[in-house]
Amino acid sequence: MPLNVPIFLTWLRIAMIPLVVGLFYLPGGWVPARDAVAAVAFIVAALTDWFDGWLARRWNQTSAFGAFLDPVADKLMVCAALLVLLDLNRVDSFIALIIIGREITISALREWMAKIGASGSVAVHWLGKFKTAAQMVAIPCLLYWQPIHGVSLQWVGRVLIIIAAVLTVWSMCYYLRRAWPEIRSRGG
Repeated sequence: MPLNVPIFLTWLRIAMIPLVVGLFYLPGGWVPARDAVAAVAFIVAALTDWFDGWLARRWNQTSAFGAFLDPVADKLMVCAALLVLLDLNRVDSFIALIIIGREITISALREWMAKIGASGSVAVHWLGKFKTAAQMVAIPCLLYWQPIHGVSLQWVGRVLIIIAAVLTVWSMCYYLRRAWPEIRSRGG
């Protein structure tokens, strides 16, 4: 396993997941401004997602392991945050199911397509990027849950998570449609 700064940042993102989750399960009052700390930790973790990829390309430190680990870290981070939000009743179970179900489905599809040598068919598309952006803004809003300068982050987060769910279904249909010829040709 190669170890470089981009992969270290990806591991750091994975290590931050228990921090974000754990904040909500400590006894009340142990962490002042718990929601703010969790939202900031999630934002920092989300920023490392962009930064580790940028560094890997800029420093020519891309690797097969990094390409594998980066989306795993993203999915773990989003799914863990959604489960916390579900437990706090800040996100609808149907929305969480759509997003988590899509992540599992597309991850399995990409793994299978890579195994048969057709991973280009399900390469990241702009729909997936917009879905990710909507999620990465919605989740900290829902974690923080308080208004800022009169702006209801509850409302912003709920609207964006619904947009993310719609984009989730749309992008899943796109990836499945792209993979369908391979699925059909192999007797799927």
